[in-house]
Amino acid sequence: MVMPPMHVGFGRRVEEREIAYFAARAAGGVGLIITGTMTTTSRFEDNEGWPKVEDDSVVPDLARLADAVHAEGGLLAGQLTPGSGRVGPAEPGGDVPVSASATPWLADPSRSCRELSTGEVEQLVADYGPAVARLAAAGFDAVDIHSHTGYLIDQFMSSVWNQRTDRYGGSLENRLRFPLELIAAARAAAPDLAITFRLTVDHHMPGGRRLEEALEMAPVIAGAGIDLLMVDDGAFETVDWIFPPYYMGDAPLLPGAAAVRAVVDVPVMATGNMTPEIGDRAVAAGEVDFVGFGRALIADPDLPRKLAAGHPGAVRPCIRCNQLCVGNILVGQPLGCAVNPEVGIEAHLPQPAGTSRHVVVVGAGPAGLEVARVAASRGHRVDVYDESDHAGGVLWPAATPDFKRELRRMVDWWQGQLADLPVTVHLGHRITADSPELRDADQVVVATGSVQLVPASIPGTDRDDVVDVLQFHQGAPVGHRVVMVGGGLSGSDAALELALEGHDVTVVEMLDEIARDMLLVNRITLLRRLDEAGVRLLTGTRVREVTDDGVLVEGPDGPATLPADTVVLALGSTPRTDLLTELTAAGLPVEAVGDCVEPAKVGEAVNSAYALAARL
Repeated sequence: MVMPPMHVGFGRRVEEREIAYFAARAAGGVGLIITGTMTTTSRFEDNEGWPKVEDDSVVPDLARLADAVHAEGGLLAGQLTPGSGRVGPAEPGGDVPVSASATPWLADPSRSCRELSTGEVEQLVADYGPAVARLAAAGFDAVDIHSHTGYLIDQFMSSVWNQRTDRYGGSLENRLRFPLELIAAARAAAPDLAITFRLTVDHHMPGGRRLEEALEMAPVIAGAGIDLLMVDDGAFETVDWIFPPYYMGDAPLLPGAAAVRAVVDVPVMATGNMTPEIGDRAVAAGEVDFVGFGRALIADPDLPRKLAAGHPGAVRPCIRCNQLCVGNILVGQPLGCAVNPEVGIEAHLPQPAGTSRHVVVVGAGPAGLEVARVAASRGHRVDVYDESDHAGGVLWPAATPDFKRELRRMVDWWQGQLADLPVTVHLGHRITADSPELRDADQVVVATGSVQLVPASIPGTDRDDVVDVLQFHQGAPVGHRVVMVGGGLSGSDAALELALEGHDVTVVEMLDEIARDMLLVNRITLLRRLDEAGVRLLTGTRVREVTDDGVLVEGPDGPATLPADTVVLALGSTPRTDLLTELTAAGLPVEAVGDCVEPAKVGEAVNSAYALAARL
C-alpha cells in the first residue's frame, strides 16, 4: 500500500501540523507515503500553496518530517515539480503562466501562455537535481516526479499542449526529453533515492493522450531508471478523472494501470477508488504491484493495520464525496475530511473528559452518531434515542443506489464503533420534553435532523401521486414516468438512481443550472451520467401546478405539461426544531447539532458534531 501525493494546504513550510498528519498515516501501517507537491524553483511560478525546496534552509524541517515517518515504520517520498504551467498562476512579473508552448491558460483560455525558451527548460532541469539532493540530505527514501494530469511536465509530454520546434517538441522522443532529463538529474543528484514517476494514460479530452500513446511512452520512461510507475487518468479539463467521485464506482483507473504493467519491467501502481478487495485481486493477478490509497487513508489512517489484523469492518470508509479534501484544496483551504474530523489536528486531539457525565443524544443520524462516538470515547456514558427503526437518519434510505453504498458502510462503521463504547442506542423510541429518559441527563444533544419542504404555493402537491424525495428513498411506490421537482444535489442523485432503474425521468429546476449546490469535481461526473442515463433536464423552469394531466410548468419556451405517473419533490429541507424549542423552554441542558441547526452536507454535520463532543 502506498499513500499517493495529495496536497494538504497546511502551509508553505513543513510544520508540526503536517508532520503529525503524515506520522499518523505511517503509524497506521502504510508502506510508502508521498508528500504533496513541493516546487524546485520559483523562477517562473510562485504557487502560494506549495512548499519550496529551492534552498538548503528547508532541509531541517524536511528532516523532522522524514524522522517522524521513519519513527513510525514508514518510508517517505517527496513529490517535486518544476511547475504547473498553464494550469497554475501567472509567472512573477508577468500576466500569464509559462508552458511548453503558447497554449491557452486554463484560468483564462482567451490568453496564451508564454513558451519557455530552450535555455529556460535547461534551467528547470538544472534546478531539479539540487532539490532532489535536499530530499536526500533530509533523509527521504524517494523522490516522486510530478509528471501527470496536465501539469508542466505533462504539458511537454503531450502534443495537445506541446507545439515546440526545438529538441523538446515534435516527435514522441523529443516530447519525452524533458521528463527523461529530470529523471537523469534526480538519479545523478541522489543515486541512493528511489524514483517514482506518475503517468497519465488517458486525458479524456479532445486531443489529449489516449492509452495507445501511453503504452508507447511507458517503456521509454521505465527504461530511464525509475523504480515505480504510478498510473492515473484525467486532466484539469476533465478534473473528475483526477479525483473520481462516488458516481464512478470502484477502481475506474485500474484497467489503464494493468495495460501499462503488461508492457514495462518496473513495478506499477494503480490509484483511484481502489478497494482492498480489488487491490488484493489485482496484485495476485499480476495486474499491478502496488495499490495507492489516497482519500481512503485520509478517512482512516489506520486502514492498513486494521486490514492486517483481519478487521475490515473497523475501517472508517471514505465516502468519495470529495467535499473537504479535494474541495478544500481547490479553494485554498487546508485539507479536511467529511468522515474524519481529526485530519489536520492529529497533534492536538481531544483529551479524556475530566468528569464522566451522562449524555443523551436525540437522533441517530450522522451528527448524533458522531457525537455519541466521540463523547463516549472521552469517557462519558451515552444514550442515543431515535424514533426510526434504523440508525443513520436520512443517510440510510438515501444510500440505496450502488454508487452511494459507502454511505451505508459509514452507518455500519458507526454502529460497530458504538458497540465497543459505553453507548446504548434505543431505536423506535420517541423522545419528548417530558420523557423520563431525560431526567438524569447531564447534557442533552438534539440531532433530530430536518424535514422536507413541501410548498403550499404549488397546487396539487397534496395528491397521492406526489411524494417527497425522502419518501421515495424510504420505499414509496414510483411509476414509470417521473417528474423530479428540484435539481439540487438530492434531486439529481435521486433522478440518476431512478433512471438507472429504468424510469423515464425529467428534472425541473427553476435555476439556470442543475446541482448548483454541488462540488464542481462531482458535478461534472453527475451531469455526464445523467446524460448517459437519458434524464431530461429542464432548467430555468418553474412548476405551476400538479394536475391529472401531469405537471404544469413554465420555462423559456412558455407553458407546458409534463406527463407524470409520479411527481417527486426535492425542494430542500428545513430544520426540525420542535424538540429543541421544547427542551430549551423546559430549562434542560441542551445543545443542538446537524441539520436541526441548519441543513447541510454529511461532512459539515460530522465535523460540527465532533467539535461539539470534543468540548463536552
